[in-house]
Amino acid sequence: MFRAYISVDMEGMPGIVYTPQTSPRGLMHEEAWRIASLVVRRAAEKLLAEGFEEVYVADSHWHMGNIRYEDMPRGVTLLRGLGRPYTMVYGVEKGFDAALFLGYHSRYCTVGSVLDHTYSGTRVKRLLINGVDASEFYLNALTAGFYGVPVILVAGDDKLRLDVEEKAPWVEYVVFKESVSRYAAFNPSLPEALERLDEGIERAIRRLREGRVKPLRLEGRVEVTLTFPNSGNADAAMLIPGTQRIDGCTVSYRAENIVEAYKYLQAAVLVASSLESSVREYS
Repeated sequence: MFRAYISVDMEGMPGIVYTPQTSPRGLMHEEAWRIASLVVRRAAEKLLAEGFEEVYVADSHWHMGNIRYEDMPRGVTLLRGLGRPYTMVYGVEKGFDAALFLGYHSRYCTVGSVLDHTYSGTRVKRLLINGVDASEFYLNALTAGFYGVPVILVAGDDKLRLDVEEKAPWVEYVVFKESVSRYAAFNPSLPEALERLDEGIERAIRRLREGRVKPLRLEGRVEVTLTFPNSGNADAAMLIPGTQRIDGCTVSYRAENIVEAYKYLQAAVLVASSLESSVREYS
């Protein structure tokens, strides 16, 4: 039985360029909700038509409730909701033949890249994994690779493509839009974007069946280095045992593997966010 895992983000989807589209409370979020659901349904239907018997979809943007459940075809299991370990790829440990990342975007401070950020747009300025600048693609691909699952396709804006090709050249990349700036992009029609996705999935599956893809892995222990936007966030992260202070805004942690590193990242961001919320409450 062939099984596929899809991790879904929002900022790299076609037609999406504004934070009012990506925020659950944004005035334009319903449009983004429809777009993301159509893209995911198309990918799932294509995978099922190509011989996959099960498709798991991890709704992985913000509050993780962006994909319309009623739009998912038979054969799809939808993971929604918060509080998941290694949030964006939780469930990949169940065992899959391939992973696909849809709607992905560039890491924080990438020049001319629409809605660029890393994991948390408000809490993370820079993420290093063993000294390498990490995007969400890299973090999630390494986590999938830890469980032996190869990423075969990534779809997002054109600026992320270089990062993917540099770190995993066997991955099929689908350009959903061409970024102009942080808040602008050239967007093809949705039918054209969906056709690109169909063609990309066909090529990715061909590579998979020919044995030309592999899991992205790290051997040995993993050091995660996290730079926050202010020193108060780093103060909060220092409450987590094992955290080391690098400078006013930067902390690091030595993990046994990428999964532990991911859990540390999630915990550090949550603790920092909690402190900020408390400060605002009394302001």
